[in-house]
Amino acid sequence: MFHGLWQAFLVGGLICTIAQLVMELTPFQITPAHVLVSYVVSGAILSAVGLYQPLVDFAGAGATVPLSGFGHLLAQGALEKVAENGLIGAFTGGLSSASLGITVALVLGFTTAILFNPRG
Repeated sequence: MFHGLWQAFLVGGLICTIAQLVMELTPFQITPAHVLVSYVVSGAILSAVGLYQPLVDFAGAGATVPLSGFGHLLAQGALEKVAENGLIGAFTGGLSSASLGITVALVLGFTTAILFNPRG
């Protein structure tokens, strides 16, 4: 049991460490938004060429929880729907595979905004 936890912790930590190092050590301004987009895109690309799934198999949540895991989820959903429905699946598959997570994030964000008085 603890073997899988350590793998998830190390891989997830490494993914986050790489993002922080890129933001701190590059000579030009890299914002968290740049990291967000690059991680989602890189997760989708690595998934499409078959390199991200072995990382998911090795690290579990350490690879699926970071933003690159979201890109992997989008790519896998699109690939599955393309196999079922043809080209239209490339447009519908990613969002249908991630719809539960997106819905939960929207509902909880809205509920938090209603319950608490944001100051800004």
